[in-house]
Amino acid sequence: MSSSSNSLMDNLFQRSLEDLVKGFRLQLLGESSFISKALEEIRREIKATDLSTKSTSLHKLSYLAALHGVDMSWAAFHAVEVVSSSRFQHKRIGYQAITQSFHDQTSVLLLITNQVRKDLNSANEYEVSLALECLARIGNHDLASDFTPEVFTLLGSSKAFVRKKAIGVVLRVFEKYPDAVKVCFKRLVENLESSDPQILSAVVGVFCELAAKDPQSCLPLAPELYKVLVDSRNNWVLIKVLKIFAKLASIEPRLGKKVVEPICEHMRRSVAKSLVFECVRTVVSSLSDHEAAVKLAVAKIREFLVEDDPNLKYLGLNALSIVAPKHLWAVLENKEAIVKALSDEDPNVKLEALHLLMAMVNEDNVSEISKILMNYALKSDPFFCNEIIFSVLSACSRNTYEIIVDFDWYLCLLGEMARIPHCQRGEEIEHQLIDIGLRVRDARQQLVCVSWALLIDPALLGNLFLHPILSAAAWASGEYVEFSKNPYETVEALLQPRTSLLPPFIKAIYIHSAFKVLVFCLGSYFSASDPTSSSLAQESSSDSSPVNTFTYESIMNLMNVIELGLEPLSETHDVEVQERAKNVLGFIGSIKQELAEKVNPQDNETESYRVTTAFMEDVFSEELGPVSATAQEKVCIPDGLVLTENLGDLEDICGQFLKPVELDLVSYTDKISFSVSKLRIRDQQEASSSSSPPPEPAAASLLAEHRKRHGMYYLTSQKSDPESNSTPSDYPPANDLASKISMDPFNPKRKPNQSKPRPVVVKLDEGDESRITSQAKTKPKTVNDDETLSQAIQSALLVKSKGKEKDKCERNSNIVLEEKRLRTENQQNIEKKKKKKKNGERSSIKHRSRRRSSSEQIEIPDFLL
Repeated sequence: MSSSSNSLMDNLFQRSLEDLVKGFRLQLLGESSFISKALEEIRREIKATDLSTKSTSLHKLSYLAALHGVDMSWAAFHAVEVVSSSRFQHKRIGYQAITQSFHDQTSVLLLITNQVRKDLNSANEYEVSLALECLARIGNHDLASDFTPEVFTLLGSSKAFVRKKAIGVVLRVFEKYPDAVKVCFKRLVENLESSDPQILSAVVGVFCELAAKDPQSCLPLAPELYKVLVDSRNNWVLIKVLKIFAKLASIEPRLGKKVVEPICEHMRRSVAKSLVFECVRTVVSSLSDHEAAVKLAVAKIREFLVEDDPNLKYLGLNALSIVAPKHLWAVLENKEAIVKALSDEDPNVKLEALHLLMAMVNEDNVSEISKILMNYALKSDPFFCNEIIFSVLSACSRNTYEIIVDFDWYLCLLGEMARIPHCQRGEEIEHQLIDIGLRVRDARQQLVCVSWALLIDPALLGNLFLHPILSAAAWASGEYVEFSKNPYETVEALLQPRTSLLPPFIKAIYIHSAFKVLVFCLGSYFSASDPTSSSLAQESSSDSSPVNTFTYESIMNLMNVIELGLEPLSETHDVEVQERAKNVLGFIGSIKQELAEKVNPQDNETESYRVTTAFMEDVFSEELGPVSATAQEKVCIPDGLVLTENLGDLEDICGQFLKPVELDLVSYTDKISFSVSKLRIRDQQEASSSSSPPPEPAAASLLAEHRKRHGMYYLTSQKSDPESNSTPSDYPPANDLASKISMDPFNPKRKPNQSKPRPVVVKLDEGDESRITSQAKTKPKTVNDDETLSQAIQSALLVKSKGKEKDKCERNSNIVLEEKRLRTENQQNIEKKKKKKKNGERSSIKHRSRRRSSSEQIEIPDFLL
């Protein structure tokens, strides 16, 4: 008696869900502590024997789990208890908790089997609905197999509310238990003929999902779906049927001829934008071979583009992007609307318009479209600005700059991009500047001009995203210095004080490029002062080349400028920058000393500086070219080289060389200082007696001994002949370099020279994909449950077609005899047509039905012929 009174008191003073929500709203601070107290209260109340108290506490727990992420797996058994209540209110709370917290690994999952079966067979349609919704949420293989008979029965229920719920749960049952297709599929197809719009909408939705997974399995249902397409007036049902036919038409071309007219009729008469757009998308994606339908769809797209609603405008642009690959004329007709959409407030509309505009780019209009986009980039937000730059870079670099005819114009465009305030595509522009220099010889003169303009622009030094562009400009200025009009200005740009803002690795490139310019100027000066080579240099140099313009004073002035710029860098903390600066300063010091001792360059008593300069010129003279991305894969594996996956035997072969060396730090420092002084003495001895060969270092002898012992693990040595280091024969010959460089390399009004022939671009056979253009990657197909479901549906349709034919034959044997006669006549007609044509075609005579053997695959129904 006391326990029942306690339950009654608990129920009387128990807080409801409404009280819990009000308590949350009053908690301005300390919400977590309120949740903790509420959970303690729920844990105490849920243990009560009274189902009203238990269901209320379970209801509050479900609320906390849904909105605040509280774990409720510990209350699984209590949910099972509440579900068993005879009151609908308790049952609904219990099913809600089950669908919210149960999963395949829940230990008490099998305890609900009998209760769900009981509710599925209940006379109360709302209890049946609760059980079906629960099965649709948590159904696994065991539950789906157990409840397949009940689902089959409910598919034929006289209550529309129950039947549409059963149709909705079929998809989950088929997915978890494919054998249920054999039982339920026939009755599911029969619901396509229902006059109830809710049932028809539910069954069409199921077939829409099945067609998305495997269209081939739903192809025999084309007659029933075609009837729905023609007769239905429900827009949402028609949208789902159109989605199904879009999938089916892609695998069965004959289907398009049958459905294109009803789809066009819907486009003409419907005022619902959703249905019209679905018709348009079906036509442009799956029926693009029907010209009249495509023209009608493009006209409807134009109506979407002029709408003020950004959603409709986006749908129109999206439809144009689908039709663009096969019918580019549709995009060109709406060019003005697309360009206008670039200034729309909606970012999705702007991006879609940008993608469409880039789809129109070719070698004839690339200049015009690029000019339009650069103007929009200047006044756009940072995100869209960089999307514009990336799109232009991707389109222009596609197929190794296929659409670029005038590379001088394109290099100016790259320089203009770098000056856009919001530009953050420095790495992409850097890659293209270097790539064009490597591939197009005729563009190197303009590349040097653009690079110099970039180097002297102070705005680029403060933008971290543009530092890669400066790196490429510095490299090009040194690599192709022979095309520079004034190397002195190039050195000043490379060693200006503002370069201190750059990171160390870019400073190193600046120093190296300045060294290349110095070597080129010294070589030109010495070759001009040499009477034996001055005449040849004059004949080979162009008018713009500065070979003959160097004097003793200009060379000394150039070296003084380089010394002045590199002295601060020689004291920097970065090792690479310091080493490069000191190397160049040491080289300049030796050259200055020898030039001071020998003022007359034509005195040939000592020519060590000539030899040094000629050697450095040879180092930088070899022309660089593009490298294939698959070059490493082309290296042949040496014979006898056997490597394990993890190199496990490496320690056994050369373990003595892999052991860590333990050194005393003090003695090791002494050895370093001793070895350094010893090296200095040895260098002085080598300078005095250069004829004697240097002694072999200990490390070299150790390496030679290791190579002798383990030769199979070394690549074969292939030293190239010095005489063979010539310019590759596949490089295009340079045009006349006497053309003048544009004074303003970033002139946006400059147009590409269409009369100028397109220069030869070095293109590799394979592995030459652009780093800018994103390549679509196809995912490998994986075998999953969808294939099992497809096979089950196909077998069910095969059995269904067999059953129909058998019933027809039993009802009227005369029809069978007539079919045989028609079949014989059709076979004769087909054989006659095969003699006239190379490829045999099927007869166009319609049959009432067609027999199929068990070995045949599912074919398209005869109504499509």
